[in-house]
Amino acid sequence: MQSFIPSRSFFGCSLLTAVALASGCTTMSEPVEPQPLMAVPSEASEPAPPELIPVMRYGRYTLVELAPTAAQRDLFLQTVDVSMPENARASVADGLRHVLKRSGYQLCQFDSATTELYALPLPLAHLHLGPMTLRDALLTLAGSAWELQVDEVARQICFVRSNPSDIEQEPTSGMPASEPVLTFPVSVTGVRA
Repeated sequence: MQSFIPSRSFFGCSLLTAVALASGCTTMSEPVEPQPLMAVPSEASEPAPPELIPVMRYGRYTLVELAPTAAQRDLFLQTVDVSMPENARASVADGLRHVLKRSGYQLCQFDSATTELYALPLPLAHLHLGPMTLRDALLTLAGSAWELQVDEVARQICFVRSNPSDIEQEPTSGMPASEPVLTFPVSVTGVRA
């Protein structure tokens, strides 16, 4: 005689109920019609041929491109990191000549307009420049009142005065000019001259 096991029938009923509920919750959606595709030009569908860059094995694991760098093509893009000799009487002309050493360029001949720039004392802040591009170093030494002109044939650089409207004005302090400025004596000890 078979014995009735309530757990088996309960399990079967609950499984049947769960399947019925799960299938009753789902709805049949109508199939979505695909959007018509736009025609793509054949030029865009073809991948661009890869640009051939000649390389050469340089060492065991290194490949190098056989092409000049941007700084070799345009010498003003070369990176300079310059420390000027600490000369007590260094001028802007001395600083420009020092930056231009081994750059491939030289200063043009002095004229009455550039003598004013070249005779200025070299600021302490300009004793070390870089790392920066050669163009930025030259423009930093000259200042905003001067424009850089380049003769690529002779590889000479010159400076000409900027238009007064192009010159960046220094911000003025909030102190009126009529008020006196206080100065204090400073003594330095332990420094050898």
